[in-house]
Amino acid sequence: MVTSNRITQMVSHIFLAFLAIISIIPFIILISSSFTTEEFILREGYNFIPAEFSLSAYEYLMNNSGNILRAYGITILVTIVGTTASLAITAMLAYSLSRKDLPYRNALAFFVFFTILFNGGLVPTYLVYTQVFDVKNTIWALIVPGLLVNGFNVLLMRSFFITSIPEPVIESARIDGAGEFRTFFSIVLPLSLPILATIGLLQTIVYWNDWFNGLIYITDSKMFSIQNMLNRMLSDIQFLSEGSLGTNASEAASQVPSTSVRMAIAVVGILPIIVAYPFFQKYLVKGIALGAVKG
Repeated sequence: MVTSNRITQMVSHIFLAFLAIISIIPFIILISSSFTTEEFILREGYNFIPAEFSLSAYEYLMNNSGNILRAYGITILVTIVGTTASLAITAMLAYSLSRKDLPYRNALAFFVFFTILFNGGLVPTYLVYTQVFDVKNTIWALIVPGLLVNGFNVLLMRSFFITSIPEPVIESARIDGAGEFRTFFSIVLPLSLPILATIGLLQTIVYWNDWFNGLIYITDSKMFSIQNMLNRMLSDIQFLSEGSLGTNASEAASQVPSTSVRMAIAVVGILPIIVAYPFFQKYLVKGIALGAVKG
């Protein structure tokens, strides 16, 4: 029996390692292609190791370094503020829904679940944010749409509170005279670091990778996030390569390493998340495992 379990465990580890390698391969090719000449990619295709090393793609990006640095600053600010505020709202709502003595608890939980299945549509959403909240071409256009709570995160955190926060601990706090806010901030949150790190990482990725809100609500290039800035650069390269501005523009575009630039843009966009992820991985796995025990 022990031998059978070991064989099963070994096969599982080999299978998971195989899946991990398959997942890493695209990133290796992505990074390698960003350090390769355009001519080599067109001639030989993609390789794991750049046979013809070149920094031309990154040199092209450095020509726009001022705009890129400003876009990075906006993205970092939006990610920090948005993640913090969204995490606070999610935690407070999830804790309220986890309390069995909350009036209309099931009805409120249904409203949260309903938002996972349906939304109001793009046009009504755009009208609300631009005409009611007036966030167009402001930093809030990149924060507020993602700030309104994600129903899945709320239910995940609620499950964690129900299954992982001992009820006697909360009852003892009430006996000692602690109110709901004191109980939440002094007892519940310190015991909930795994799920907070999990939801925080998920929200961080959402804010960092968000380009759609900037595409809809931002027309001022000075307010572009890094994703919108890189997306605009890709669009410009494609527009020039199509020769829409005439022969001279096509000749100029031919000098731009478009394929390797696309790869370099992707590297610039995902590198900070790749660097930060290992520090949160253990909390991510633990938080999702504990939060999914009971729905």
